[in-house]
Amino acid sequence: MNRKSYLTFDFIIILAVLCLSVISVCFIYSSGLNSEGINTSVEFIKQIIWVVTGLAIMALIIYVDYKYLYDFAYYIYGVCIIMLLITLLVGNKVNGARSWLGLPGVGIQPSEFAKLGTIIALSAFCTKNRENIRSLAVFLRAAVIPLLPMALILAQPDLGTSLVYIPIFLVILFMAGTKIRYLFFLVACGIGVTLFTIIPMWSGYVLKQETFFVAVFSNQLLMLAVLGACLLIVILSAVGWFIFKKGIYYWMCYSFVILSSSLFMAMLAQKILKAYQIMRLVVFLDPSVDPQGAGWNILQSLTAIGSGGLFGKGFLRGTQSHYNYLPQQSNDFIFSIIAEEIGFFGSMVVFLCFFIIIIRAFIIANSSKDSFGSYLCFGIIAMIFFHFVINIGMAMGIMPITGIPLLFLSYGGSSLWTSMMAAGILINIYYRRYGFKI
Repeated sequence: MNRKSYLTFDFIIILAVLCLSVISVCFIYSSGLNSEGINTSVEFIKQIIWVVTGLAIMALIIYVDYKYLYDFAYYIYGVCIIMLLITLLVGNKVNGARSWLGLPGVGIQPSEFAKLGTIIALSAFCTKNRENIRSLAVFLRAAVIPLLPMALILAQPDLGTSLVYIPIFLVILFMAGTKIRYLFFLVACGIGVTLFTIIPMWSGYVLKQETFFVAVFSNQLLMLAVLGACLLIVILSAVGWFIFKKGIYYWMCYSFVILSSSLFMAMLAQKILKAYQIMRLVVFLDPSVDPQGAGWNILQSLTAIGSGGLFGKGFLRGTQSHYNYLPQQSNDFIFSIIAEEIGFFGSMVVFLCFFIIIIRAFIIANSSKDSFGSYLCFGIIAMIFFHFVINIGMAMGIMPITGIPLLFLSYGGSSLWTSMMAAGILINIYYRRYGFKI
């Protein structure tokens, strides 16, 4: 490596990653202290090991030209799918989900690595099909790439992790130039499915009465009747558009296809999802409906963040975590501990690090000399941003609890390695923007 090539490294991302890694180890250590100040966990030691090995993996990825990812994109994706299948068959159950491979206490979570595999495969697909990216056929074929891992992860069941694949798909396809109405269709369906799925449980806890509108979504026969009526309108409007070629028939068909799809998927969701998963969405709307149950996490997290104030209670002086009021505190609610102990200004350091990584990723995407590199960057941006917004929003009570970790910070080797690999890909693309080779 020549001296000039050192100048092409993105040291800003490296520094941001190192800063987040140090914060991660410090506050995972804090989460292991009990009310007497005695450490009762070795999680911070494991996290140190994962940080060191993760940095080594990141360095290795920087060393290998990212264009090899293009050549082996579908092989990488295939390995991820096989790992998810094996996990579904013989994986270990943790917190009710069969999502781990390995021995109890030591293993990997293939769904984390599958995120990067999906980003790589989608980026390669869009690069190969960029001339026809606006066609419906290409869009539907692209949709299969995230849908397959999503289905396997939902079967574990792990709703939170499966949701990450949606923004990855939407962002990459949007940047590739697909038609907006295709993407809007998916977004509208997602909103519809969520609403139609939670209405029955929400009405029972919040409204505490059942109207005819609510009854439709509580009774499978009524839902089938409404679905049949919607499908009939879809057929009639499609025939009208075919005969008269007027836009009103097209948009009527488009709208009712969204409604029909949302109803159908909501019916499936009510069958597949566990009651506690739906309840998480309900308590997001109003945590007080179940303060000792599903709403407990949000209420305790809000207490921790609020008690931190501007400057926090001091490192290792948090009470919510040390008295074990926060479930999964080293993972899902790591930000709550950070906010409690170092306050608003300390939390801004975390925000700044993520802001730097995302902004640098945008810059790298724009400086990339090929579309594959750009799509990789945008997919990684979508993954990091979604994790950041959902996890911190979850801790602050403005997002539903989904069990999504905060990348680079939450306890866990698979999540951390995936984050480090993503950072390595970004640095790799930036390093080779002028054609330098190691």
